[in-house]
Amino acid sequence: MVYKNRQNKLLSQLDDGALVIVSTNPKQLRNGDVHYPFRPHSDFWYLTGFTEPQAIAVFTKECYIMFLQEKNRMHEIWNGECLGVNDAAKILGTDQAYPINTLKARLPLLIKDATTVYYDFKSCALDDEIIKCLKDTPTQSLAKYLHEMRLHKDKYEIKLMQKSADISVLAHQIAMQKTKPGLFEYELVSIFDANFRKNNAEHAYMPIVAGGKNACTLHYVNNNQTLNDGDLVLIDAGCEIEGYASDITRTFPINGKFSKAQRQIYQIVLDAQLSAIDCIKPSTLVTKPHQVAMQIIRQGLIDLGILQINGDLSQFYMHGTGHWLGMDVHDVGNYQQDEQVRQYEAGMITTVEPGIYIRRTDKIDAQYWGIGIRIEDNVLVTENGNRVLTKNLVKNINDIETLMRKK
Repeated sequence: MVYKNRQNKLLSQLDDGALVIVSTNPKQLRNGDVHYPFRPHSDFWYLTGFTEPQAIAVFTKECYIMFLQEKNRMHEIWNGECLGVNDAAKILGTDQAYPINTLKARLPLLIKDATTVYYDFKSCALDDEIIKCLKDTPTQSLAKYLHEMRLHKDKYEIKLMQKSADISVLAHQIAMQKTKPGLFEYELVSIFDANFRKNNAEHAYMPIVAGGKNACTLHYVNNNQTLNDGDLVLIDAGCEIEGYASDITRTFPINGKFSKAQRQIYQIVLDAQLSAIDCIKPSTLVTKPHQVAMQIIRQGLIDLGILQINGDLSQFYMHGTGHWLGMDVHDVGNYQQDEQVRQYEAGMITTVEPGIYIRRTDKIDAQYWGIGIRIEDNVLVTENGNRVLTKNLVKNINDIETLMRKK
């Protein structure tokens, strides 16, 4: 029923003669005859709930059709059971289902009476077949309508995203308690591997476990260096559960105790993050959290003598303060509406993740060299304000040090 409601909501925005085509991702070859684990395209998953490869859904206001793999005994011996054409109506709620290898013959007949075809090309082999079928039929991008729907989460989606957040929070807590000097970064990654799999979840993205100066590389994913006494470690990791992601970052001392310099920088980032979260509510411009965070970070660095009054903040804080979160970690949805910066609305979920990254330079006191700090939470916009989905993960300095003492 969830997926049928989404299909109907999408079609209600289109003209009566519209035909929607949505394809899933192709399987990706890793090497030889070994493929990467398959994940459906998020648009396709959102509209159908179907997670098998080699599938295309076609919708009109009168009919829901799925093209999918046929059942094949030898294929299933090697790769496991697939749904098959005969069970598609019962499981997926389709009106009709056909083998994927009949797409070339059947799709022109479906398109023939359409006034407009809505389809987003994904640079895959199926695109070629669809292009041949379109001929003179007008086409439009589906993203304009579908991605706006995905931007506004319903109760079902929010429940899944809270579950994803809770699983990730627990993994972060365990990682904090297990961290000590001498471990390798990848040993902390293994904590997330284990806890995500234990809860039937996957990594939503490549985790970052960056000790010391490695945290000053924003997308550091080597995760293979020793964690040294006296350094901080930045962990950016979140899981995906039933297609929905969490995205959390915490930074904490490897030995369990912040130094004076680390405390100073950390508190600036935390103050910026708390103030940025506090301003999130309906009717607030989506650019406001970044503006608030930048102002606090700028003044904090000026007060410490790290940044000149008219200095370039981007040398220490070079990324945005947040992004949409949902089925994709950097989820779909425009940040502008009608060529204006859009406002937050209930049901949107955003990350809030300010940071400070201080690389080695003779212009800065050496006590701050190699400090990279980011703090990230997932925030749901509610009717009256916001709710932090990841609020159960500690981030105050004293709370972090207390948790790390509980080995």
